[in-house]
Amino acid sequence: MPRIPIFRLGGAPDKPAPPTLVASTPFVSLEGLSVGVDNLRHDVLLSPRFVEVVRAQIARLIARHGELEGLLAAEAPSSMAGPSWMRNLAGKAVRPKNDPSEWRSLLTELQVGSLNRAKKEFKLAVDVLARLAVTKFLRTEMNLQFAQVLERCRVLLKSYDNMRQQKAHEYRERLGTFQVRKKIILRKTGQEIFETLREIEKSTLARTRRSLFGEETGGGSYFTYPLFVNRLLFSDDGRDDFLCAEHYVMLGNWDRDPDRYTRMRDVASGFLRSLYGDEVSAETLDSWMNVPENARILVGTGTPEDSDEGMAQQERLAAWVRWLEDEHVMENVIASYYVVPLLSEYAPRINPQQLKNALIDRTECDRVERMIQDHGKLSPTSLYTAVAKVAACRGAERAKVAARFLGDFFHYHRDLRRLEVLNGALDSVNLVPNERLQQLSKVNGTLYEFLLPEEQGEGDSDRVLRHVVLKADVRDSTRLTRTMMEKGLNPASYFSLNFYDPVNKLLEKYGAQKVFLEGDAIILAILEREGEPGLAVSRMCVLAREIIEIVRGYNELMQRSGMPQLELGVGITLQDSAPLYLMDGDHQIMISEALNESDRLSACNKRARKVMEPQAGPFHVYAFQAADVDAEGNPEDVTLSFNLSGIRMNETAFRKLQQEITLEPLKVRLPPQLASSDKGEHKLFTATVPIDRDIFRKIVVRESRIPRIDAADFSVKGWTERLYYEVCTDPVIYAALERRKGASGG
Repeated sequence: MPRIPIFRLGGAPDKPAPPTLVASTPFVSLEGLSVGVDNLRHDVLLSPRFVEVVRAQIARLIARHGELEGLLAAEAPSSMAGPSWMRNLAGKAVRPKNDPSEWRSLLTELQVGSLNRAKKEFKLAVDVLARLAVTKFLRTEMNLQFAQVLERCRVLLKSYDNMRQQKAHEYRERLGTFQVRKKIILRKTGQEIFETLREIEKSTLARTRRSLFGEETGGGSYFTYPLFVNRLLFSDDGRDDFLCAEHYVMLGNWDRDPDRYTRMRDVASGFLRSLYGDEVSAETLDSWMNVPENARILVGTGTPEDSDEGMAQQERLAAWVRWLEDEHVMENVIASYYVVPLLSEYAPRINPQQLKNALIDRTECDRVERMIQDHGKLSPTSLYTAVAKVAACRGAERAKVAARFLGDFFHYHRDLRRLEVLNGALDSVNLVPNERLQQLSKVNGTLYEFLLPEEQGEGDSDRVLRHVVLKADVRDSTRLTRTMMEKGLNPASYFSLNFYDPVNKLLEKYGAQKVFLEGDAIILAILEREGEPGLAVSRMCVLAREIIEIVRGYNELMQRSGMPQLELGVGITLQDSAPLYLMDGDHQIMISEALNESDRLSACNKRARKVMEPQAGPFHVYAFQAADVDAEGNPEDVTLSFNLSGIRMNETAFRKLQQEITLEPLKVRLPPQLASSDKGEHKLFTATVPIDRDIFRKIVVRESRIPRIDAADFSVKGWTERLYYEVCTDPVIYAALERRKGASGG
């Protein structure tokens, strides 16, 4: 009896949803690092000893893989006939001190040091920069050392001219082979260096990084550090046939090849879209292909698993095989695996791509067969065997190859993307090539030095954290010069003896340096370095007060002699960063916003002087807001300043002063005739500043609000919330302070 068909309600069962794939996008972030002197790249100086040892190691590897070790070692004494620089180079190559294992220990030490520095500065980007710099140096040196080894051999050959002809001919052949095999030699050298880098990362750096910074997924570093253990790290463009055949899959490299990388990427993208929909973006597809594990999730390994997910993988794998066949690349994929054993036998005499195409194309196979026969010493047997295996690859074996290919392609795609990102990041690193640029970058605080412990010395203690600038400006210097010249006096010697020379004698005492002279002004700076007590502002305040007192003393002498007197205005500005510098030969020219601000603070408006000089009292610094400030206006544009024999500091300097020393509120009763125009709107503070072990100086600082005034008559109309600060210089204030101290029995 025939079976009765059973009809089910509804449509066909829904296909299971494709699995969720992991996405990954490599990137490098150097955020928070200073750009170098070219304002584009980050300046880096690597340890000189590390550089020397690595250069010798790379030269040794190139000579070994180029089969020139015996030649160079045997002919080292003869090389003394070459130029001096070449003799030195040859000597370095055979020195016993260049232990082949030394470069590994120095590389580990350097990179662990960069991790510790990154931890100290709370910037993982510092370590990333060090890794980039090392990678760029290694890449550059591989080509440079190849050229150096080649030049050394050429110098050696010159010693055989007109003598020992047979030996010279043999060496010329070896040198010619060395040049022809350049790409192979550099690949082998690069892979040996890569293996060392990978071992150091696995055994030391990854564990140290986790210890210092926690899990590598923090801050995205998970996507950055794998860039430095990429098998393609030392390849020019990632398209090396031998490297791909050994560690990935050998895709086509010629424009006519249907399995070239760009096309296979489109093929894989099309397959993914067939599973997940056409609306999936190219960026998402790219991020999926950056995770090789996704290939196994999608199609498995080609061996069926007895589970629902295993059945789904088998269906997707069958679809993947059909996709490759429809794109006419399945035979190329199969050939890319069966050609690998042939490379060691036939390449590089026969191009790897020719060998692969010979496995699937009869015409190309005949051409390769003739090349093998023409060589004489080679047998075509292995070629015939590989052709037969490709032709016999059917059914389950074909599916296994397709599954393997998807994983290998994702692996290659990921490493190629990592290489592209790394190459872009390397462009932002400048290995500063000469001492002049190193000095320029260092004085500007933009040079990142990665040194070995014995080379560091006092490098950290030399780092400038912030700087204080003082400008002492002579009032009406033009009028003063003209008056003296009319009396037949020498203004140059007058300024020098009464101003410049006395100030110069104070510089060492306070750790200050002269930035430059402006004819009628002198500009000084105190640099606060890492590891120092951090008293830059307080010491500059005492220095400024001493300058005022010295000029006041000389003025008393000049007055008795009927000579004109000097009038100063002093401005002190703190900038909470290191200054920048221009280099004029060996002379450094400071660039700092503090220079401009100290100039404003030392200035004295003529109208303000006319009004305030008669009524200034014991204070010598005032500031007034002469008009309302527009929404986008700068308050300094409407500020009138009075500074006559006074010292004005910016608010940043005052806040730092509060951190450096203890400022105590001061209540001093001033004589009634010395009442100031901002009575009730100022505060006084006193402090003791340590100058030397047994030397201390008192300072009094006044904080006052800036009043709003009528510009016509300077009458006060109200008070702003803006503050200004004066380091008091008037003897009356310090005398009152001493009287209070005496009265209290202190």
